[in-house]
Amino acid sequence: MNMFTALVIDEVDGKVTQSIKELSEDLLPKGDVTIAASYSTLNYKDGMVLNGIGRLVRSYPHIPGVDVSGVVRESSDARFVPGDEVVVGGYRFGEIHWGGYSELVRVPSDWVVRLPTGLTLFQAMAFGTAGFSAMMAVDALENHGLTPSDDEVLVTGAVGGVGSIAVALLSSLGYKVAASTGRPAEHEYLRLIGVDSIIERSELETPASRPLESERWSGCIDNVGGSTLGHVLSQLRRGASIASVGLAAGSSFTANVMPFLLRGVNILGIDSVSLEIKKRSAIWQRLADSFPLELLATMTREIRLTDLERYGKEILEGKVKGRLVVNIRD
Repeated sequence: MNMFTALVIDEVDGKVTQSIKELSEDLLPKGDVTIAASYSTLNYKDGMVLNGIGRLVRSYPHIPGVDVSGVVRESSDARFVPGDEVVVGGYRFGEIHWGGYSELVRVPSDWVVRLPTGLTLFQAMAFGTAGFSAMMAVDALENHGLTPSDDEVLVTGAVGGVGSIAVALLSSLGYKVAASTGRPAEHEYLRLIGVDSIIERSELETPASRPLESERWSGCIDNVGGSTLGHVLSQLRRGASIASVGLAAGSSFTANVMPFLLRGVNILGIDSVSLEIKKRSAIWQRLADSFPLELLATMTREIRLTDLERYGKEILEGKVKGRLVVNIRD
């Protein structure tokens, strides 16, 4: 019987624990494509799963990891053959379905995306769901009228995974970028990846003083939610939009209808989980074509499965900078 190594979480007496285990291949879930995994990554959602937060996982034992890149080993779908390099993410992979922290992965073929032209398997996971979500957010903002101008696009939670990718992506597309962060030590890093100005987090995390504040932002990619989302709404320029990607500061926010009625602003929800496969492939390829890949190495660190217990906590505490790629094989 073929065996494989995976990071497995279990729940005992209400507490989620994790360990590296050898498992039998016959335990893999149903699917018509089996992938020899090369890399995964650590996203905020992975940190929640690893620490049993949010009840994202309904059945234990479970293998987390909401992304994976690797090489097809077996396929009963003619669209994929052994040796194809592929990426998997979304569709609650790593939540309901066993995920990417595993040497072997088995999924339905409709979840599988060919590795975008121009990317390596490592680079695909340097982006991962965070980079994919950032590209979705930019795409949504542009579909609602955002174009490069003298007005800045705001990125909140800019030092994190989605934020870092969003900053560099917007800058490469010709936008002026303002970054909000509560980490002064990372100002140099933000300027390196393309930020034009830096806003202290405290300036935005208190509720707005008026229903409408001075128009300031041509758009926003918001990774934190909470009171920041409500505050930024009051500062959007007429007709501008905010792409809501994350909730690091909370899932609730306080706002009023004045920005919607008097300035025609929009909140655009970014759902990277359910996007259908053709659009998913297109977003991946646009990301590969648009992002300045020379910057990717500056915002990426490589870790191992054994490091996930530490970093899974740190990402929830806002201590992770940029992207963490998980080497599954070494």
